[in-house]
Amino acid sequence: MFWVLLLLLAWAFAGTACTRLCLAAVRAAAADAPATPADRDHELTLYEAAFLSGGPARVADVTLVSMARQRRLLLAHTGWATVVDPRGRDEMERSVIGAIGPGGQSRIAPVRARAAGAEAVRRLADGLVRAGLAVPEGAGTSVGAAVRRVRAATAAVAALGGTALLLPVQAGTPRLLVALWFALPLILALSCLAIARFEVHPYARWASPAGQRLLSALPGRPGGDERSFLTSVAVRGIRAVGEPELRAAFAHRDRPGRE
Repeated sequence: MFWVLLLLLAWAFAGTACTRLCLAAVRAAAADAPATPADRDHELTLYEAAFLSGGPARVADVTLVSMARQRRLLLAHTGWATVVDPRGRDEMERSVIGAIGPGGQSRIAPVRARAAGAEAVRRLADGLVRAGLAVPEGAGTSVGAAVRRVRAATAAVAALGGTALLLPVQAGTPRLLVALWFALPLILALSCLAIARFEVHPYARWASPAGQRLLSALPGRPGGDERSFLTSVAVRGIRAVGEPELRAAFAHRDRPGRE
């Protein structure tokens, strides 16, 4: 009767994983505020589009690129940022200037990290969460993690069932009956995955479904004006930058270097 112990273990894996997925989906649905008419008519700012597409780091990148294009910040191809105009035009720019420091020069990597963690970015994130456009911290990742647990439980149940069928069973216990008992937790796990596939919102890392809809309405390709270019950078990241010198500056951002 050792197969019964394996069956109990299979039920424990499947039941725990499915319960966690249901709880994560309920929490995420409760946090996802329904879109109001004001939300549907909301026009994303450049910083909002950047946050919903790539989080705090993308906001810092867009700010750096914007200031560099206006010649108020010099981003050298060696990976250094130098302040040209110390007067920030908004709180994001002031955060970047503050991250560079009083010396007016710093490597891009620490500037990017400090600017991404600035209070201005946190206020931006809080506002987007309140508007139902951004995913509350941990909501999207918890749903994804719960789905991965159910997948792992499905594999574990299948492995336990296979092991049970390979073990000698008590006389009079047909192996078909053992397989049917293990099929029950397997069906439970597969059913949860199927329901999650069609019913659970495909949460992105940062944008809620309402936020994703607003992002999809933004221009997909850079146009001829500066606004279109920066919007493309906000949505696609640094890979949307065409200038070789500017791209080279960001290519150095994660490389260790001497201050």
